[in-house]
Amino acid sequence: MNDEQFQKIHSGRGFIAALDQSGGSTPKALKAYGIDEDQYSDDDEMFSLMHAMRSRIITSPSFSGDHILGAILFEDTMDRDIAGQSSVSYVWGVKRVVPFLKVDKGLASEHEGVQVMNPIPGLASLLSRAVHNGVFGTKMRSFIRLGNRTGITAVVEQQFHLADQILAAGLVPIIEPEVDIQSSEKGKAEEILKQRILEGLGQLRPDQNVILKLSLPNVADFYSDVVKHPNVVRVVALSGGYGQREADLRLAGNHGLIASFSRALTEGLSVHQSDADFNATLEHSIDSILEASLT
Repeated sequence: MNDEQFQKIHSGRGFIAALDQSGGSTPKALKAYGIDEDQYSDDDEMFSLMHAMRSRIITSPSFSGDHILGAILFEDTMDRDIAGQSSVSYVWGVKRVVPFLKVDKGLASEHEGVQVMNPIPGLASLLSRAVHNGVFGTKMRSFIRLGNRTGITAVVEQQFHLADQILAAGLVPIIEPEVDIQSSEKGKAEEILKQRILEGLGQLRPDQNVILKLSLPNVADFYSDVVKHPNVVRVVALSGGYGQREADLRLAGNHGLIASFSRALTEGLSVHQSDADFNATLEHSIDSILEASLT
């Protein structure tokens, strides 16, 4: 583990950029950026366009380690170059932003009010490649729609089981059990989720460190005991479909949480913008998300 990267994530002033849109979310992200589905004919073209968008964000002068602590990358991004060097080495070596890798392969069908992760074939090989490429940590997402105790227990148990494998590979896992912000049982789900997370954290050894990525809670400072847990490097918040302004307002009410936004970060960016307009829009987003993350 890179000690400089660990200290930056643990104690730095800033937030984590989520740039890990995958196969299912890429068309929506491209559409928001101004690229419709009729502008690409297959997945290769789609991912190339998505990489061009990510590269434009990452190479922007507005995107730097002064305000952005880490960036979550898609596997396709790790295997490509940015500005003539490998994406991971550019993110850390040039921008001083700590690189993370999304490792999950999407979600299984809903059962008992949740979607656990699909199996991850070749996880050991992927983790080995990530270490070789200089990645610091990983991210994996589950989804919780209802306050079903059995379902939420399954989500958390799967997350911590995979976290053990990731920790053994020398990487720091971001555990992301997202709660649906539209759920009529969101508060109940968060109560059960927090209890299960604290139980999972209690099973870790003192030398095992994880990051939690959680939906912005209904109750301000709801996760304060998770933030203070000795095995938790950082608790980061996902925007989960909230617009940037709403996400920032909710985040500001949760002391100790920092952002790990995706849609809220890229809001307002367009393929049709001049570089000056693109960079100004991104800078405004970064500044507002940073301010909300410093509470």
